[in-house]
Amino acid sequence: MQELKTDILVIGAGSGGLSVAAGASQMGADVILLEGRKMGGDCLNFGCVPSKALIASGKAAYGQAHAAELGVADVAPKVDYAAAKDHVHDVIAQIEPMDSQERFEGFGVKVIREYGSFVSPTQVQAGEHLITARRVVIATGSSPLVPPIPGLDQVPYYTNETIFDLRDKPEHLLIIGGGPIGMEMAQAHIRLGCEVTVIEGMQALGKDDPEAAEIVLDTLRAEGVAIHEQAMVAQVRSNNGLVEVVTENGEIYTGSHLLLAAGRKANTDRLNLGAAGIEPTRIGIKVDESLRTTNRKVYAIGDVAGGMQFTHVAGYHAGIIIRSALFGLPSKAKTAHIPWATYTDPELAQVGLTEAQSRDQYGNKVEIARFDYNHNDRAISERKTKGFIKVMVVKGRPVGATIVGHQAGELINLWSLALANNLKMGQIAAMVSPYPTIGELNKRVAGAYFTPRLFENQMVKRVVGFVQRWIP
Repeated sequence: MQELKTDILVIGAGSGGLSVAAGASQMGADVILLEGRKMGGDCLNFGCVPSKALIASGKAAYGQAHAAELGVADVAPKVDYAAAKDHVHDVIAQIEPMDSQERFEGFGVKVIREYGSFVSPTQVQAGEHLITARRVVIATGSSPLVPPIPGLDQVPYYTNETIFDLRDKPEHLLIIGGGPIGMEMAQAHIRLGCEVTVIEGMQALGKDDPEAAEIVLDTLRAEGVAIHEQAMVAQVRSNNGLVEVVTENGEIYTGSHLLLAAGRKANTDRLNLGAAGIEPTRIGIKVDESLRTTNRKVYAIGDVAGGMQFTHVAGYHAGIIIRSALFGLPSKAKTAHIPWATYTDPELAQVGLTEAQSRDQYGNKVEIARFDYNHNDRAISERKTKGFIKVMVVKGRPVGATIVGHQAGELINLWSLALANNLKMGQIAAMVSPYPTIGELNKRVAGAYFTPRLFENQMVKRVVGFVQRWIP
Protein backbone atom coordinates (compact mmCIF):
# COMPACT_ATOMS: atom_id res chain seq x y z
CA MET A 1 0.00 0.00 0.00
CA GLN A 2 1.42 3.38 -1.05
CA GLU A 3 0.67 6.18 1.39
CA LEU A 4 0.11 9.69 0.01
CA LYS A 5 -0.66 13.05 1.60
CA THR A 6 -2.32 16.00 -0.08
CA ASP A 7 -4.06 19.29 0.57
CA ILE A 8 -7.13 18.58 -1.56
CA LEU A 9 -8.42 15.15 -2.58
CA VAL A 10 -11.09 15.23 -5.26
CA ILE A 11 -13.15 12.09 -5.80
CA GLY A 12 -14.67 12.14 -9.28
CA ALA A 13 -13.47 13.71 -12.52
CA GLY A 14 -16.73 15.10 -13.83
CA SER A 15 -17.51 18.76 -14.34
CA GLY A 16 -17.36 19.79 -10.67
CA GLY A 17 -14.38 17.67 -9.71
CA LEU A 18 -12.31 18.81 -12.68
CA SER A 19 -13.05 22.45 -11.94
CA VAL A 20 -11.97 22.09 -8.32
CA ALA A 21 -8.83 20.16 -9.25
CA ALA A 22 -7.74 22.60 -11.94
CA GLY A 23 -8.46 25.70 -9.87
CA ALA A 24 -6.91 24.43 -6.65
CA SER A 25 -3.77 23.12 -8.32
CA GLN A 26 -3.13 26.26 -10.33
CA MET A 27 -3.56 28.33 -7.18
CA GLY A 28 -0.84 26.42 -5.39
CA ALA A 29 -2.57 23.59 -3.55
CA ASP A 30 -1.38 19.99 -3.70
CA VAL A 31 -4.19 18.06 -5.40
CA ILE A 32 -4.96 14.40 -6.00
CA LEU A 33 -7.84 13.49 -8.33
CA LEU A 34 -9.50 10.07 -8.34
CA GLU A 35 -11.53 8.71 -11.24
CA GLY A 36 -12.49 5.06 -11.55
CA ARG A 37 -14.25 5.41 -14.85
CA LYS A 38 -14.00 8.00 -17.64
CA MET A 39 -12.45 11.43 -17.35
CA GLY A 40 -15.10 14.06 -17.98
CA GLY A 41 -17.80 12.16 -16.14
CA ASP A 42 -21.40 11.77 -17.23
CA CYS A 43 -21.75 15.09 -19.04
CA LEU A 44 -18.99 14.51 -21.56
CA ASN A 45 -19.44 10.80 -22.08
CA PHE A 46 -23.12 9.98 -21.56
CA GLY A 47 -25.12 13.15 -21.01
CA CYS A 48 -24.99 16.77 -22.14
CA VAL A 49 -22.46 16.44 -24.95
CA PRO A 50 -23.67 13.29 -26.76
CA SER A 51 -27.34 14.18 -26.35
CA LYS A 52 -26.88 17.63 -27.87
CA ALA A 53 -24.86 16.11 -30.71
CA LEU A 54 -27.64 13.63 -31.49
CA ILE A 55 -30.23 16.41 -31.20
CA ALA A 56 -28.20 18.32 -33.83
CA SER A 57 -28.41 15.33 -36.18
CA GLY A 58 -32.16 15.18 -35.69
CA LYS A 59 -32.50 18.91 -36.28
CA ALA A 60 -30.60 18.62 -39.57
CA ALA A 61 -32.91 15.84 -40.75
CA TYR A 62 -35.99 17.78 -39.73
CA GLY A 63 -34.74 20.89 -41.51
CA GLN A 64 -34.43 19.03 -44.81
CA ALA A 65 -38.02 17.84 -44.57
CA HIS A 66 -39.44 21.22 -43.49
CA ALA A 67 -37.73 23.85 -45.63
CA ALA A 68 -40.57 24.74 -48.03
CA GLU A 69 -41.80 27.67 -45.93
CA LEU A 70 -38.38 29.25 -46.50
CA GLY A 71 -38.55 28.81 -50.27
CA VAL A 72 -36.43 25.64 -50.38
CA ALA A 73 -37.99 22.39 -51.54
CA ASP A 74 -38.64 19.77 -48.90
CA VAL A 75 -36.70 16.55 -49.36
CA ALA A 76 -36.96 13.25 -47.56
CA PRO A 77 -33.81 13.06 -45.41
CA LYS A 78 -31.64 9.98 -45.84
CA VAL A 79 -30.74 9.21 -42.25
CA ASP A 80 -27.72 7.05 -41.53
CA TYR A 81 -28.26 6.28 -37.85
CA ALA A 82 -24.81 4.75 -37.42
CA ALA A 83 -23.22 7.80 -39.02
CA ALA A 84 -25.18 10.03 -36.65
CA LYS A 85 -23.65 8.07 -33.78
CA ASP A 86 -20.23 8.53 -35.39
CA HIS A 87 -20.93 12.26 -35.26
CA VAL A 88 -21.79 11.94 -31.57
CA HIS A 89 -18.56 10.17 -30.74
CA ASP A 90 -16.51 12.55 -32.87
CA VAL A 91 -17.92 15.46 -30.85
CA ILE A 92 -16.97 13.69 -27.63
CA ALA A 93 -13.49 13.03 -29.02
CA GLN A 94 -13.00 16.71 -29.85
CA ILE A 95 -13.86 17.77 -26.31
CA GLU A 96 -12.04 14.92 -24.52
CA PRO A 97 -8.60 16.60 -24.50
CA MET A 98 -9.99 19.39 -22.31
CA ASP A 99 -10.91 16.81 -19.67
CA SER A 100 -7.99 14.43 -20.20
CA GLN A 101 -5.66 13.01 -17.59
CA GLU A 102 -2.70 14.48 -19.45
CA ARG A 103 -4.10 18.01 -19.31
CA PHE A 104 -4.73 17.88 -15.60
CA GLU A 105 -1.37 16.35 -14.90
CA GLY A 106 -0.03 19.36 -16.77
CA PHE A 107 -1.70 21.53 -14.13
CA GLY A 108 0.20 19.60 -11.46
CA VAL A 109 -2.70 17.37 -10.40
CA LYS A 110 -1.84 13.78 -9.48
CA VAL A 111 -4.47 11.70 -11.26
CA ILE A 112 -5.19 8.19 -9.98
CA ARG A 113 -7.56 6.10 -12.11
CA GLU A 114 -9.25 4.27 -9.25
CA TYR A 115 -12.47 4.59 -7.27
CA GLY A 116 -12.13 6.04 -3.79
CA SER A 117 -13.47 4.64 -0.52
CA PHE A 118 -13.21 6.22 2.94
CA VAL A 119 -11.38 4.24 5.59
CA SER A 120 -11.41 7.06 8.18
CA PRO A 121 -12.58 10.67 8.46
CA THR A 122 -9.41 11.90 6.72
CA GLN A 123 -8.23 8.88 4.69
CA VAL A 124 -9.39 7.41 1.42
CA GLN A 125 -8.24 4.19 -0.20
CA ALA A 126 -7.97 4.11 -3.99
CA GLY A 127 -6.58 0.83 -5.32
CA GLU A 128 -3.13 0.42 -3.79
CA HIS A 129 -3.07 4.02 -2.56
CA LEU A 130 -3.95 5.21 0.94
CA ILE A 131 -4.48 8.95 0.78
CA THR A 132 -4.56 11.33 3.74
CA ALA A 133 -6.06 14.69 2.84
CA ARG A 134 -6.59 17.99 4.64
CA ARG A 135 -9.80 18.49 2.65
CA VAL A 136 -11.82 16.04 0.55
CA VAL A 137 -14.27 16.99 -2.19
CA ILE A 138 -16.80 14.33 -3.21
CA ALA A 139 -17.81 14.93 -6.82
CA THR A 140 -18.96 11.47 -7.86
CA GLY A 141 -22.06 12.63 -9.71
CA SER A 142 -25.10 10.50 -10.45
CA SER A 143 -26.18 7.56 -12.59
CA PRO A 144 -29.39 6.57 -14.36
CA LEU A 145 -32.06 5.37 -11.96
CA VAL A 146 -33.18 1.85 -12.81
CA PRO A 147 -36.58 1.48 -11.14
CA PRO A 148 -37.61 -1.90 -9.69
CA ILE A 149 -40.05 -2.73 -12.46
CA PRO A 150 -41.13 -6.38 -12.52
CA GLY A 151 -39.60 -8.17 -15.50
CA LEU A 152 -37.04 -5.48 -16.25
CA ASP A 153 -34.18 -7.85 -15.44
CA GLN A 154 -35.40 -10.15 -18.20
CA VAL A 155 -35.60 -7.50 -20.93
CA PRO A 156 -32.76 -5.68 -22.73
CA TYR A 157 -32.93 -1.95 -22.09
CA TYR A 158 -30.87 1.20 -22.59
CA THR A 159 -30.07 4.19 -20.42
CA ASN A 160 -28.29 7.41 -21.31
CA GLU A 161 -25.05 5.54 -20.55
CA THR A 162 -25.64 2.99 -23.32
CA ILE A 163 -28.02 4.50 -25.89
CA PHE A 164 -25.24 6.43 -27.62
CA ASP A 165 -23.43 3.19 -28.42
CA LEU A 166 -26.48 1.78 -30.21
CA ARG A 167 -25.74 1.83 -33.96
CA ASP A 168 -28.79 0.06 -35.40
CA LYS A 169 -31.70 2.47 -35.69
CA PRO A 170 -34.58 1.46 -33.42
CA GLU A 171 -37.74 0.76 -35.37
CA HIS A 172 -39.90 1.75 -32.40
CA LEU A 173 -38.29 3.24 -29.30
CA LEU A 174 -40.23 3.01 -26.04
CA ILE A 175 -39.13 5.58 -23.45
CA ILE A 176 -40.07 5.24 -19.79
CA GLY A 177 -39.93 8.75 -18.35
CA GLY A 178 -41.19 12.07 -19.67
CA GLY A 179 -38.63 14.41 -18.11
CA PRO A 180 -36.04 16.45 -20.01
CA ILE A 181 -33.87 13.45 -20.96
CA GLY A 182 -36.85 11.44 -22.16
CA MET A 183 -38.32 14.26 -24.22
CA GLU A 184 -35.00 15.27 -25.78
CA MET A 185 -34.31 11.69 -26.84
CA ALA A 186 -37.88 11.27 -28.06
CA GLN A 187 -37.64 14.23 -30.44
CA ALA A 188 -34.14 13.34 -31.62
CA HIS A 189 -35.23 9.81 -32.51
CA ILE A 190 -38.53 10.73 -34.16
CA ARG A 191 -36.60 13.13 -36.39
CA LEU A 192 -34.09 10.42 -37.22
CA GLY A 193 -36.85 8.20 -38.52
CA CYS A 194 -37.83 6.08 -35.52
CA GLU A 195 -41.28 5.56 -34.14
CA VAL A 196 -41.32 6.80 -30.54
CA THR A 197 -43.63 6.26 -27.57
CA VAL A 198 -43.11 8.00 -24.22
CA ILE A 199 -44.68 6.48 -21.10
CA GLU A 200 -44.79 8.86 -18.12
CA GLY A 201 -46.23 7.93 -14.73
CA MET A 202 -47.23 11.48 -13.87
CA GLN A 203 -47.00 14.64 -15.98
CA ALA A 204 -44.48 15.00 -18.81
CA LEU A 205 -42.07 17.89 -18.13
CA GLY A 206 -43.88 18.16 -14.82
CA LYS A 207 -41.24 20.33 -13.11
CA ASP A 208 -41.66 23.14 -15.62
CA ASP A 209 -44.26 25.83 -16.12
CA PRO A 210 -47.34 23.97 -17.43
CA GLU A 211 -48.16 26.54 -20.11
CA ALA A 212 -44.62 26.46 -21.46
CA ALA A 213 -44.33 22.68 -21.20
CA GLU A 214 -47.56 22.23 -23.15
CA ILE A 215 -46.10 24.08 -26.14
CA VAL A 216 -43.18 21.64 -26.20
CA LEU A 217 -45.39 18.59 -25.77
CA ASP A 218 -47.83 19.72 -28.45
CA THR A 219 -44.90 20.18 -30.83
CA LEU A 220 -43.56 16.69 -30.14
CA ARG A 221 -47.00 15.19 -30.60
CA ALA A 222 -47.36 17.02 -33.92
CA GLU A 223 -44.03 15.52 -35.01
CA GLY A 224 -45.36 12.04 -34.26
CA VAL A 225 -44.22 11.25 -30.72
CA ALA A 226 -46.88 9.34 -28.77
CA ILE A 227 -46.89 10.72 -25.21
CA HIS A 228 -48.87 8.85 -22.57
CA GLU A 229 -49.17 10.57 -19.19
CA GLN A 230 -50.55 9.26 -15.88
CA ALA A 231 -49.36 5.85 -17.07
CA MET A 232 -47.57 4.09 -14.20
CA VAL A 233 -45.55 1.12 -15.42
CA ALA A 234 -46.50 -2.16 -13.78
CA GLN A 235 -44.47 -4.65 -15.80
CA VAL A 236 -42.01 -5.04 -18.64
CA ARG A 237 -41.79 -8.21 -20.70
CA SER A 238 -40.55 -9.70 -23.98
CA ASN A 239 -42.91 -10.98 -26.65
CA ASN A 240 -41.56 -12.52 -29.85
CA GLY A 241 -38.43 -10.42 -29.80
CA LEU A 242 -40.26 -7.19 -29.00
CA VAL A 243 -40.54 -5.27 -25.73
CA GLU A 244 -43.89 -4.76 -24.03
CA VAL A 245 -44.50 -2.17 -21.34
CA VAL A 246 -47.65 -2.84 -19.32
CA THR A 247 -49.16 -0.02 -17.25
CA GLU A 248 -51.23 -0.23 -14.08
CA ASN A 249 -54.39 0.62 -16.03
CA GLY A 250 -53.81 -2.36 -18.34
CA GLU A 251 -52.49 -0.54 -21.39
CA ILE A 252 -49.76 -2.35 -23.34
CA TYR A 253 -47.16 -0.51 -25.40
CA THR A 254 -45.01 -2.55 -27.79
CA GLY A 255 -41.71 -1.52 -29.31
CA SER A 256 -38.39 -2.78 -30.59
CA HIS A 257 -36.16 -1.01 -28.04
CA LEU A 258 -36.57 0.34 -24.51
CA LEU A 259 -34.92 3.42 -23.04
CA LEU A 260 -35.11 4.16 -19.32
CA ALA A 261 -35.20 7.88 -18.54
CA ALA A 262 -36.85 7.71 -15.15
CA GLY A 263 -34.49 9.91 -13.16
CA ARG A 264 -31.05 9.84 -11.55
CA LYS A 265 -29.50 8.48 -8.37
CA ALA A 266 -26.45 9.82 -6.55
CA ASN A 267 -23.24 7.78 -6.82
CA THR A 268 -22.46 7.01 -3.17
CA ASP A 269 -22.34 3.21 -3.01
CA ARG A 270 -18.56 2.86 -3.29
CA LEU A 271 -17.67 5.67 -0.89
CA ASN A 272 -18.13 3.91 2.48
CA LEU A 273 -19.47 7.16 3.91
CA GLY A 274 -19.99 5.74 7.38
CA ALA A 275 -16.25 5.34 7.92
CA ALA A 276 -15.86 9.09 7.47
CA GLY A 277 -18.83 10.10 9.61
CA ILE A 278 -20.69 11.43 6.57
CA GLU A 279 -24.47 11.34 6.72
CA PRO A 280 -26.26 10.31 3.52
CA THR A 281 -29.78 11.32 2.53
CA ARG A 282 -32.38 9.67 0.38
CA ILE A 283 -31.14 11.64 -2.63
CA GLY A 284 -27.41 12.01 -1.97
CA ILE A 285 -25.20 13.40 0.78
CA LYS A 286 -26.29 15.82 3.46
CA VAL A 287 -24.56 19.21 3.07
CA ASP A 288 -24.92 22.64 4.61
CA GLU A 289 -25.08 25.97 2.76
CA SER A 290 -21.30 25.86 2.33
CA LEU A 291 -21.54 22.35 0.81
CA ARG A 292 -19.83 20.80 3.84
CA THR A 293 -20.94 17.33 4.84
CA THR A 294 -21.39 16.19 8.44
CA ASN A 295 -17.62 15.66 8.35
CA ARG A 296 -16.36 19.26 8.37
CA LYS A 297 -13.28 18.36 6.34
CA VAL A 298 -15.32 16.84 3.52
CA TYR A 299 -17.41 18.66 0.92
CA ALA A 300 -19.92 17.25 -1.58
CA ILE A 301 -20.72 19.04 -4.84
CA GLY A 302 -22.81 18.58 -7.95
CA ASP A 303 -25.36 15.79 -8.32
CA VAL A 304 -24.11 13.84 -5.32
CA ALA A 305 -24.99 16.78 -3.04
CA GLY A 306 -28.64 15.93 -3.63
CA GLY A 307 -29.83 19.21 -5.13
CA MET A 308 -30.28 20.43 -8.70
CA GLN A 309 -28.68 17.91 -11.05
CA PHE A 310 -27.09 20.02 -13.78
CA THR A 311 -23.54 20.24 -15.05
CA HIS A 312 -23.47 23.99 -14.59
CA VAL A 313 -24.50 23.58 -10.95
CA ALA A 314 -21.47 21.35 -10.36
CA GLY A 315 -19.28 24.02 -11.92
CA TYR A 316 -20.89 26.68 -9.73
CA HIS A 317 -20.33 24.50 -6.66
CA ALA A 318 -16.66 24.21 -7.59
CA GLY A 319 -16.30 27.96 -7.24
CA ILE A 320 -17.86 27.79 -3.77
CA ILE A 321 -15.30 25.16 -2.76
CA ILE A 322 -12.35 27.13 -4.14
CA ARG A 323 -13.26 30.14 -2.02
CA SER A 324 -13.96 28.11 1.09
CA ALA A 325 -11.32 25.36 1.08
CA LEU A 326 -8.43 27.31 -0.42
CA PHE A 327 -8.93 30.79 0.98
CA GLY A 328 -10.92 30.08 4.12
CA LEU A 329 -13.57 32.59 3.03
CA PRO A 330 -17.23 32.15 3.95
CA SER A 331 -19.10 31.05 0.86
CA LYS A 332 -22.63 29.72 0.50
CA ALA A 333 -24.32 28.03 -2.40
CA LYS A 334 -27.57 29.60 -3.60
CA THR A 335 -30.15 28.32 -6.04
CA ALA A 336 -32.38 31.28 -6.92
CA HIS A 337 -30.24 32.27 -9.92
CA ILE A 338 -29.58 28.76 -11.25
CA PRO A 339 -31.17 28.28 -14.70
CA TRP A 340 -32.01 25.09 -16.51
CA ALA A 341 -32.99 24.28 -20.06
CA THR A 342 -34.54 21.41 -21.98
CA TYR A 343 -33.07 21.26 -25.48
CA THR A 344 -36.10 20.18 -27.40
CA ASP A 345 -37.25 22.25 -30.37
CA PRO A 346 -38.64 24.62 -29.18
CA GLU A 347 -36.37 24.90 -26.18
CA LEU A 348 -37.71 25.34 -22.66
CA ALA A 349 -35.79 27.32 -20.04
CA GLN A 350 -36.40 28.47 -16.48
CA VAL A 351 -34.63 30.43 -13.77
CA GLY A 352 -35.96 31.34 -10.35
CA LEU A 353 -39.65 31.01 -9.57
CA THR A 354 -42.29 29.85 -12.03
CA GLU A 355 -45.54 31.81 -12.26
CA ALA A 356 -47.30 29.39 -9.91
CA GLN A 357 -44.46 29.43 -7.40
CA SER A 358 -44.25 33.23 -7.43
CA ARG A 359 -48.00 33.56 -6.82
CA ASP A 360 -47.79 31.09 -3.95
CA GLN A 361 -44.90 33.00 -2.39
CA TYR A 362 -45.86 36.61 -3.11
CA GLY A 363 -49.60 36.54 -3.78
CA ASN A 364 -50.92 39.71 -5.44
CA LYS A 365 -47.54 41.42 -5.07
CA VAL A 366 -46.23 39.59 -8.12
CA GLU A 367 -46.66 41.01 -11.62
CA ILE A 368 -46.26 38.96 -14.79
CA ALA A 369 -44.57 40.58 -17.78
CA ARG A 370 -44.99 38.70 -21.03
CA PHE A 371 -43.89 38.97 -24.65
CA ASP A 372 -44.65 36.47 -27.42
CA TYR A 373 -42.22 35.28 -30.07
CA ASN A 374 -44.68 36.10 -32.84
CA HIS A 375 -44.00 39.81 -32.24
CA ASN A 376 -40.21 39.44 -32.64
CA ASP A 377 -39.09 40.34 -36.16
CA ARG A 378 -36.12 37.94 -36.23
CA ALA A 379 -38.34 35.07 -35.10
CA ILE A 380 -40.83 35.96 -37.83
CA SER A 381 -38.10 36.05 -40.48
CA GLU A 382 -36.86 32.60 -39.48
CA ARG A 383 -40.34 31.11 -39.01
CA LYS A 384 -39.62 30.53 -35.31
CA THR A 385 -42.66 32.27 -33.87
CA LYS A 386 -43.81 29.56 -31.49
CA GLY A 387 -43.31 30.46 -27.82
CA PHE A 388 -43.17 33.25 -25.27
CA ILE A 389 -41.13 34.75 -22.47
CA LYS A 390 -42.68 35.71 -19.17
CA VAL A 391 -40.97 37.29 -16.20
CA MET A 392 -42.25 37.24 -12.65
CA VAL A 393 -41.63 40.62 -11.00
CA VAL A 394 -41.94 41.75 -7.38
CA LYS A 395 -41.39 45.42 -6.49
CA GLY A 396 -39.64 46.07 -9.77
CA ARG A 397 -37.21 43.17 -9.54
CA PRO A 398 -37.46 39.86 -11.41
CA VAL A 399 -37.84 36.77 -9.21
CA GLY A 400 -38.16 34.27 -12.04
CA ALA A 401 -38.30 33.88 -15.81
CA THR A 402 -39.84 31.25 -18.06
CA ILE A 403 -38.95 31.04 -21.75
CA VAL A 404 -40.22 28.58 -24.32
CA GLY A 405 -39.16 29.00 -27.92
CA HIS A 406 -36.21 29.32 -30.26
CA GLN A 407 -32.90 29.75 -28.36
CA ALA A 408 -34.61 29.81 -24.96
CA GLY A 409 -31.48 28.29 -23.43
CA GLU A 410 -29.49 31.28 -24.66
CA LEU A 411 -32.04 33.90 -23.65
CA ILE A 412 -32.27 32.65 -20.06
CA ASN A 413 -28.67 33.70 -19.40
CA LEU A 414 -29.66 37.34 -19.00
CA TRP A 415 -32.26 36.52 -16.37
CA SER A 416 -29.80 34.41 -14.41
CA LEU A 417 -27.52 37.45 -14.41
CA ALA A 418 -30.41 39.65 -13.25
CA LEU A 419 -31.34 37.34 -10.38
CA ALA A 420 -27.72 36.79 -9.34
CA ASN A 421 -27.14 40.54 -9.09
CA ASN A 422 -30.57 41.64 -7.87
CA LEU A 423 -31.10 43.81 -10.94
CA LYS A 424 -34.23 45.87 -11.54
CA MET A 425 -36.46 45.66 -14.58
CA GLY A 426 -35.46 49.22 -15.41
CA GLN A 427 -31.87 48.10 -15.86
CA ILE A 428 -32.99 45.42 -18.30
CA ALA A 429 -35.16 47.91 -20.17
CA ALA A 430 -32.17 50.28 -20.46
CA MET A 431 -30.24 47.63 -22.40
CA VAL A 432 -29.92 48.20 -26.14
CA SER A 433 -30.28 45.06 -28.27
CA PRO A 434 -29.11 44.85 -31.87
CA TYR A 435 -31.98 44.62 -34.33
CA PRO A 436 -33.18 42.17 -35.43
CA THR A 437 -32.21 39.50 -32.91
CA ILE A 438 -33.94 36.84 -30.88
CA GLY A 439 -32.20 38.40 -27.88
CA GLU A 440 -34.37 41.48 -28.32
CA LEU A 441 -37.14 39.47 -26.65
CA ASN A 442 -35.46 40.07 -23.29
CA LYS A 443 -35.60 43.86 -23.74
CA ARG A 444 -39.14 43.77 -25.09
CA VAL A 445 -40.49 41.82 -22.12
CA ALA A 446 -38.93 44.40 -19.83
CA GLY A 447 -40.66 47.06 -21.92
CA ALA A 448 -43.92 45.16 -21.54
CA TYR A 449 -43.54 45.47 -17.78
CA PHE A 450 -43.40 49.26 -18.06
CA THR A 451 -46.06 49.66 -20.75
CA PRO A 452 -49.08 50.05 -18.42
CA ARG A 453 -47.09 52.40 -16.21
CA LEU A 454 -46.32 54.70 -19.13
CA PHE A 455 -49.23 54.41 -21.53
CA GLU A 456 -52.13 53.74 -19.15
CA ASN A 457 -51.08 56.10 -16.34
CA GLN A 458 -53.24 59.22 -16.21
CA MET A 459 -50.62 61.16 -14.26
CA VAL A 460 -48.09 60.53 -17.02
CA LYS A 461 -50.55 61.80 -19.59
CA ARG A 462 -51.26 64.94 -17.57
CA VAL A 463 -47.54 65.67 -17.19
CA VAL A 464 -46.99 65.22 -20.93
CA GLY A 465 -49.96 67.45 -21.69
CA PHE A 466 -48.66 70.16 -19.36
CA VAL A 467 -45.19 70.08 -20.95
CA GLN A 468 -46.61 70.27 -24.47
CA ARG A 469 -48.80 73.26 -23.64
CA TRP A 470 -46.58 75.31 -21.38
CA ILE A 471 -42.92 74.40 -21.92
CA PRO A 472 -41.52 76.17 -25.01
